Amino acid sequence: MQLTKYTDFSLRTLIFLAVQEPESRVTITQVSEHFQIPRNHLIKIVHHLGKAGFIDTVRGKGGGIRLGMPAQEINLRAVVETTEETLQPVNCAAPRCPIMGGCGLQGMLFNAQEAFMRELEKYSLADITQRSSNLPQLLNWSSENARFQA
Repeated sequence: MQLTKYTDFSLRTLIFLAVQEPESRVTITQVSEHFQIPRNHLIKIVHHLGKAGFIDTVRGKGGGIRLGMPAQEINLRAVVETTEETLQPVNCAAPRCPIMGGCGLQGMLFNAQEAFMRELEKYSLADITQRSSNLPQLLNWSSENARFQA
């Protein structure tokens, strides 16, 4: 299973926010520049993650984004389920496959995908960020770079 760029960029955004000081905010532009994600695309992602409660957004002067809950409460399966349009591995109906109903591939792929999702369910955003102590350095980020404090 390959995740969409939308989910990939959503996870990158959450990782970036997870390495920030708990009360600090960053701008969409800062995240966009760090990952070279088109800003307009990231605005849609941030809006979606905000509606889902994964991040907290404040508009205007002194605003910005930060995690909406502790990183250990952000389950990776929940993020993927929220950001992927469909988790159906194949669509045998469009276009209609001539062997539909007599083939076991769809069921096998569904089982494999469900195993993938069960594995993701074991992990939180904190598991990603706590495994790498050099994550802030890889992001070329330090708390001094945070321009906005809540």
